Amino acid sequence: MAQCVQSVQEFIQDSFVPLVAALCSEEAERLTRKNNLGFSELVKPFCRLTSEVIKNLKIAVNNIITHSPQPGGIRKLLNDVVSVSQPAEGLVTNVITAGDYDLNISATTPWFEAYRESFLQVMPASDHEFLNHYVACMLVVSSGEPEPVEQFLRLSQEQHRIQHSSEYAYPKWFIPNTLKYYVLLHDVSAGEEQRADSVYEEMKQRYGTQGCYLLKINSRGSNRGADEQIPDPWSQYLQKNSIQNQESYDDGPYTVISNKNADHLISDGLDNDIQDGLSNNFKAHPLQLDHLSDTSSSFDGTDYIKTTSSLHESKKTSSGTPHGACLTLTDHDRIRQFIQEFTFRGLLPHIEKTIRQLNDQLISRKGLSRSLFSATKKWFSGSKVPEKSINELKNTSGLLYPPEAPELQIRKMADLCFLVQHYELAYSCYHTAKKDFLNDQAMLYAAGALEMAAVSAFLQPGAPRPYPAHYMDTAIQTYRDICKNMVLAERCVLLSAEILKSQSKYSDAAALLIRLTSEDSDLRSALLLEQAAHCFINMKSPMVRKFAFHMILAGHRYSKAGQKKHALRCYCQAMQVYKGKGWSLAEDHINFTIGRQSFTLRQLDNAVSAFRHILINDSKQPAAQQGTFLREYLYVYKNVTQLSPDGPLPQLPLPYINNSATRVFFGHDRRPAEGEKQAATHISLDQEYDCESSHQWKELEEQVVAVVNKGIIPSNFQPTQYCLNSYSDNSKFPLAVVEEPVTVEVAFRNPLKIPLLLTDLSLLWKFQPKDFSAKHNGATKELACGNDMIGAEVIAEFLINSEETKLARLKLFPHQTGELHILGVVYNLGTIQGTVMIDGIDPSIGLQAGKFVYNGMSVRGRQDLEIQGPRLNNTKEEKTSIKYGPDRRLDPIITEEMPLLEVFFINFPTGLLCGEIRKAYVEFVNVSKCPLTALKVVSKHPEFFTFGGNTGVLTPLSPSASENCSAYKTVVTDSTSVCTALMSSASSVNFGLGTGSQPEVIHVPLPDSVLLPGASIQLPMWLHGPDEEGVHEINFLFYYESIKKHSKMCHRVLRHTAVICTSRSLNVRATVCRSNALEDEGKGDNMLVFVDVENINTSEAGVKEFHIVQVSSNSKHWKLQKAVNCFEDKDYKLASRERGKLCFKAVRCKNSGENYTFADVVFGNEQAYVVEDNKQLILEGQHHIVLHTVGKEAFSFPQKQESPEMVLLKFFRPENTSLPTRPTPEQLSNLIKTSLHYPESFNHSFHQKSLCLVPVTLLLSNCSEADVDVIIDLRHKTTSPEALEIHGSFTWLGQTQYKLQLKSQEVYNLQLKACFVRTGVYNLGTHRVFAKLADQVTLFETSQQNSMPALIIINNI
Repeated sequence: MAQCVQSVQEFIQDSFVPLVAALCSEEAERLTRKNNLGFSELVKPFCRLTSEVIKNLKIAVNNIITHSPQPGGIRKLLNDVVSVSQPAEGLVTNVITAGDYDLNISATTPWFEAYRESFLQVMPASDHEFLNHYVACMLVVSSGEPEPVEQFLRLSQEQHRIQHSSEYAYPKWFIPNTLKYYVLLHDVSAGEEQRADSVYEEMKQRYGTQGCYLLKINSRGSNRGADEQIPDPWSQYLQKNSIQNQESYDDGPYTVISNKNADHLISDGLDNDIQDGLSNNFKAHPLQLDHLSDTSSSFDGTDYIKTTSSLHESKKTSSGTPHGACLTLTDHDRIRQFIQEFTFRGLLPHIEKTIRQLNDQLISRKGLSRSLFSATKKWFSGSKVPEKSINELKNTSGLLYPPEAPELQIRKMADLCFLVQHYELAYSCYHTAKKDFLNDQAMLYAAGALEMAAVSAFLQPGAPRPYPAHYMDTAIQTYRDICKNMVLAERCVLLSAEILKSQSKYSDAAALLIRLTSEDSDLRSALLLEQAAHCFINMKSPMVRKFAFHMILAGHRYSKAGQKKHALRCYCQAMQVYKGKGWSLAEDHINFTIGRQSFTLRQLDNAVSAFRHILINDSKQPAAQQGTFLREYLYVYKNVTQLSPDGPLPQLPLPYINNSATRVFFGHDRRPAEGEKQAATHISLDQEYDCESSHQWKELEEQVVAVVNKGIIPSNFQPTQYCLNSYSDNSKFPLAVVEEPVTVEVAFRNPLKIPLLLTDLSLLWKFQPKDFSAKHNGATKELACGNDMIGAEVIAEFLINSEETKLARLKLFPHQTGELHILGVVYNLGTIQGTVMIDGIDPSIGLQAGKFVYNGMSVRGRQDLEIQGPRLNNTKEEKTSIKYGPDRRLDPIITEEMPLLEVFFINFPTGLLCGEIRKAYVEFVNVSKCPLTALKVVSKHPEFFTFGGNTGVLTPLSPSASENCSAYKTVVTDSTSVCTALMSSASSVNFGLGTGSQPEVIHVPLPDSVLLPGASIQLPMWLHGPDEEGVHEINFLFYYESIKKHSKMCHRVLRHTAVICTSRSLNVRATVCRSNALEDEGKGDNMLVFVDVENINTSEAGVKEFHIVQVSSNSKHWKLQKAVNCFEDKDYKLASRERGKLCFKAVRCKNSGENYTFADVVFGNEQAYVVEDNKQLILEGQHHIVLHTVGKEAFSFPQKQESPEMVLLKFFRPENTSLPTRPTPEQLSNLIKTSLHYPESFNHSFHQKSLCLVPVTLLLSNCSEADVDVIIDLRHKTTSPEALEIHGSFTWLGQTQYKLQLKSQEVYNLQLKACFVRTGVYNLGTHRVFAKLADQVTLFETSQQNSMPALIIINNI
């Protein structure tokens, strides 16, 4: 249970106090009404007293009410008490930490204490106990009356008639001889004091000094000013009991509504006027409802709810009226003294006397134990023991005792002892009475005795015995199950739970409170469940989840009882436990209830927040439930927006927006392909972002910008970014062009299982116009903003299906330069009914095909696009803290008008043979209103393409005219010059390669270098198929500028990616070696070029055969002279998988200078063709091989590099001796040229002579300017692969090793003999030649001996 302001002892003592009736004359009531108080209200703040014998004694003075309170009225009162008592604004809360939970829980529950106090005060008096029976009666008369003494007599007679006449069954009186105390009320400001004194003297003589009192009040006249501040001790009592002061309930009947439908409760207004006191016409009980007849012992069946507004009005009325206006502090002391005199000189002596009499009677009648007698004798003295018989009456309701029954006398004595705090004697009496009642099976009486015995045992000073909780349990069970009296059972539970809580037995207290919850009273169940929840949380080990669960149950019962505010508070407190712990369904239920209750209480912001939480969490609810939640949310939101229609648009929770996935695209959408025309791919939102590709485009742009700016990239250079996303560099403000759309792609996600319909979806933006062209003192000129500055595209309907992620592309059209800020999206959020789409036209609905079924429930709202920049991690401060950089993709700068280029490719192939030459056309179109210039294209593969002139003689006029147009010139040659090279020369300028330029950047030849607005031009483009087979992506970046220079944007680019699939054609390998021939050119200035050509094409490309038409050389120093192995038919064909070898003689160019020398060797005069689409098409191509090194093979296609094997590193110390520059090993291996001279075939008769001797001449030539030492070794048995192809073996006869020295440029002939033993083909090139300079030590083997096999054929004759 929550903490209480009072201690348990104070609470119980205040619950059972001596009751004193007050009967006032009309004049006396009029005097007290001057202070807006009745007599009982006047003395109420002064009714707590303290003495040495009895501490904290309190009495209750009430007006006599002759009708018992009706259950309906009691229900109404308790409901109103709880409704009015709400948590204060600055209510103190307890912060309880239990495990992972930090809960803010209200420290006190004043509504429960107010309910408990009111419940105990309005309990109807019962015959089985006397605690709420009146023990005395005050008779109050004014001194201003003509005959005060006679008025006392009339009041005394009236009290006697009320108590002893059968006409009045209510109120109940403790004993027949009730104490009457006579009070003379004197108005100091208006009455005569002498007359009052004389009357008082007469009263003392008649009633005794201890039976009467003169009370003087109203010392301050009502006409006095209010300058003197007098405290108001009545307000706290009157506010608490303001509802009890409404006496005329019959004037405004209440609407009676059962608990099950207690959501909307209406009551009529009440007449709160308070009648003046009447001497003989007693007021009806404030809880009296004459038109209701309810004899049930429980007053919790039907709830009577008063509207909150009327409760506040009554509260204002009671609190706004000043009380005690005519009383001074002296009057306060007089009233306090009066209560003291009455209590200690009148009431307590009377109770003492009554207890003594009852004690004497009981000892004489029942023969009680002497221990009880001795216990009473300690407190009182003397007794008489009259004897009377007991008459027992039984009826259908059970046993009823007559008033004079000894058992009731014991109970009466116990109650009196309890009221005056003599708890030990009270316990003894209760214990004795309990036994008698149980023996007689008087269960109602026994339960009452058990209840009070337990309380008395607890209240005994020094705690001589433990609290008998089982007494209370038995009493509660008896009240509830046998007597069917829930009111008494509830009182037992309230008392016992408070006692158990004081002993820290929170678990037992919670079980007790929960046990009394039932369906007959929602209010009682709600209060008890809430207190049980507080018990769980206050345990030594707090049971947090039980606390939350019972708070939910309490909130539900509060809601059924019509206590909306308390229901909302309970759910909110329970929410602290369930929030964020994975209890999604429970969280949804709580939020939904909080939303509904808040909406009912017109707390619309709280309602919206609660429904928002239901929707933004990943709900596990079924689709139907989610639909209910969404409809409720939309309904509440609509009410909120109607309250402030001109206010800012609210933030909507649905659908989710993935802010980081937002992409921004600047420019028009790409045109689709038109027939043979293929538009440049450029960039679009449909393309996936590729980091590597983006880096390549950036490098290309930097390359062309550097060329344009003479090799220097400007410091303010900003790479062009047409599409911004989470991977791009968004640290700078992007640039957009006026009159070109800005497209924002927003990623929506619907987390619900029901579809969402967004209507009138558009972007929310802010624009600041600026004129960047007009400069004023270095600052831009700001322009006035109009509605036509920005055009926004609106999507009429945008449907997101259940749990779907869908992209929306929204456009803005800037019509003015300036700074644009895209803030978010604005739309109507709604739901659809039934099926998602309607096929065809449904006449019952009347919607066109494809329209959504709209249920009319939608709200207008917005969602902001807030993108977090990248995490900063550069400096030490940024690494040690969490800082994020800016992301400005939604804040573009709108710049001045710029030209816009579109590029189309015509007849652009998708497949080529490796090395194939194909002609296509490219069309440049300026679609803007500005002329463009400085058109360039840059690519990483400049060897792939080149542009032709648009006015060239050999260029066809249109693409269709180029069907059989060759890419090469036809040259007529003389028949005598077959296989002889044709010579020509060209400078580097003819290739478009000026000094210092980059080959990747190509200038596009535009007429006058300008493309006017709306103009277009077609240029031929020659394509060369890449040498490597496969799929190739070739990037083109077109660069162009505006004729007018702008401050923000200097240039624009257009991207195109061509995808070419190449298939295999020819594999060409070439090797160059020094020629052994000495007779032609001399001086060693001739080379042999060996070219291996292999047809590696497969038949799927439709290629039948390749014709080698021409072999050309291009060099500044060397040129082809002629083909060595030329064929007579002049045609060189290669079918599939065929391989051929060509040999050419190359000589050094003479006086070539800086020009390139071209040498062309032409073979045959036929063209190759392929069959494609049943037509013979001629495909032309060329392969390039770059020869750098003598003796090293070169290839026409790139070779795969094999990864080298892992070897251990060797560390060595270099020699410090510096040697002069020495020839390289390659140079040393070419010191000597060798050649064998022998007959190609030799005939010998092996039958006549078994050995065949063949003379062979070895020719040695010193190619260097120095002397060379040569060693010839004939003993070597070669293992080279080419030598092993020759079968058989031979031997050299004679000397097998020679050592010679050749002078500079000397040629030496060495005569050798080879010996053969059988016929065959032999390779004579098995000798090894080693050479070294005369002044060197290391020998080097010549590299030319095995360049070609020296074959000889031995025939037998």
